[in-house]
Amino acid sequence: MDYFLSNIYSFRPKRSAYQALLRAQSYICSGNNYCVDLDLEKFFDTVNHSKLIEILSRSVKDGRVVSLIHKYLLSGVMVGDHYESRVQGTVQGGPLSPLLGNIMLNELDKELERRGHKFVRYCDDCMIFCKSKRSAVRVKKSITTFIEKTLYLKVNAGKTQVGYARGMKYLGYSFYVQKGECRLSVHPKSYLKLKTRLKELTGRSNGMGYDKRKAKLHQLIRGWIEYFQLADMQNRLKRIDEWLRRRIRMCAWKCWKKVKTRFENLQKSGISQNNAWQYANTRLGYWRIAGSVILNAAMNNDKMKLAGYPTLMDYYSKLHRR
Repeated sequence: MDYFLSNIYSFRPKRSAYQALLRAQSYICSGNNYCVDLDLEKFFDTVNHSKLIEILSRSVKDGRVVSLIHKYLLSGVMVGDHYESRVQGTVQGGPLSPLLGNIMLNELDKELERRGHKFVRYCDDCMIFCKSKRSAVRVKKSITTFIEKTLYLKVNAGKTQVGYARGMKYLGYSFYVQKGECRLSVHPKSYLKLKTRLKELTGRSNGMGYDKRKAKLHQLIRGWIEYFQLADMQNRLKRIDEWLRRRIRMCAWKCWKKVKTRFENLQKSGISQNNAWQYANTRLGYWRIAGSVILNAAMNNDKMKLAGYPTLMDYYSKLHRR
């Protein structure tokens, strides 16, 4: 018999974040359109050792194992050259911490199931789904009391949200309802993080060469698209691709520092001698030049693809042709 409930998807064999998202989607489709997005404040740093050992002792009958885990919890950490003892919390990144975290929060899962709530949990990211806002507010209040008084964990009141499912953030995704069907999209904060990272990789002064920049872009875009493959995002990806190509053109223009280099490269790209000379001597800023008709013709989409620069839509199309 499995120790954990079926709708817990973190750190378990054959379970994934995608399954958690699909379960959440199914709850919303069935009419549970209001959510309680629970946020536990510094969860791994605030796990109460006594409570965790009490929970473990109920199912682990070998006292030696429980004692060994207790010693692991109290072992402390090295911060630089100094040893720091620990009286609460588990080591983030430690091999045992994910399992101990699941065991601790399993008490929350059983309480939610006992009350008959629809919920999904991935690690310490938990969403509870309700039929109305009134019931969601009531659930938030009662479950916060249970977490703080029974499990001795702290709920972050500022980040714990109650509201309609549309626009709620879960595992980087967001939800929206179209013609009665719940669909997945990418949350605006996830798009912002992507653009911030792309901006770093296409900065004019980051010192990257062409090959390194291409490799980093491929790595970032492939991983991002793979993770968000369940989302509807084609139109947004096309707009980001336009912006990304303009930034790449800006980087190329910066690399063509001298007037002679710019003139020769523009001519090699099929620009007439007069236009090439005019733009090679321009005083316009990098960003304006990157959006100009001339540079767009010299470095059009097909040429950039042949040069090996990736786009989000290319990876998205390949993924959905599988």
